[in-house]
Amino acid sequence: MPTWRMKGQYLKNCNCVAFCPCDAHGDPAPHEFCEGVVGMRIQEGDFDATDLAGLTWVVAFHFPGPLYEGNGQVEAFIDEKADDKQRDAIGQILSGKVGGPWFEIVASVAPNFLGAHFVPIEWEFDKARRHARVRIPGVLEMTNAPIKIKPTGEENQMTVRLPNGVEYKEMEVAHVAMKSTGAIKFEWRDTSGGLADVEHTHEGLVA
Repeated sequence: MPTWRMKGQYLKNCNCVAFCPCDAHGDPAPHEFCEGVVGMRIQEGDFDATDLAGLTWVVAFHFPGPLYEGNGQVEAFIDEKADDKQRDAIGQILSGKVGGPWFEIVASVAPNFLGAHFVPIEWEFDKARRHARVRIPGVLEMTNAPIKIKPTGEENQMTVRLPNGVEYKEMEVAHVAMKSTGAIKFEWRDTSGGLADVEHTHEGLVA
């Protein structure tokens, strides 16, 4: 099996309330289904001898019920700057076929693959400010912003820590607006999202 590593900025946004009840106890809320986007800007990484630094990937997803019930759909978007070897490497990682417990789990509960696209991906990320913006022209756009306290309008910082997590160890919670017009279509405002710094390898989550 290939050895690989991806370290960088990670986003997870969905249609649930803050913060992700799927991560807390497994059932989405307030809806009985879960959909949204995960993505990563790789700051350091490689797949065997192939350098992955500077590349971005994004995956839109839809689950008809709780994630643990499976039957999920996923659509992948990979940075158009990637060459053939880099595209193949990221594709293999996302498929869950080359290790990495988190990617293996996702592959097992989301068997319905709706394709991979090599596209320009605009990426802004500021974990400290709980701000992010991702745009794939003509397909997807989403923003993360700090949670505001009603009725004062003050920013509220919420940090989630999962010491035994397989996806992330610590995440800054944010409000989300997002729209997808690809094979998986949705539009949401004022839902839940988070920003994290992660490091995944073929053996598992390092940080």
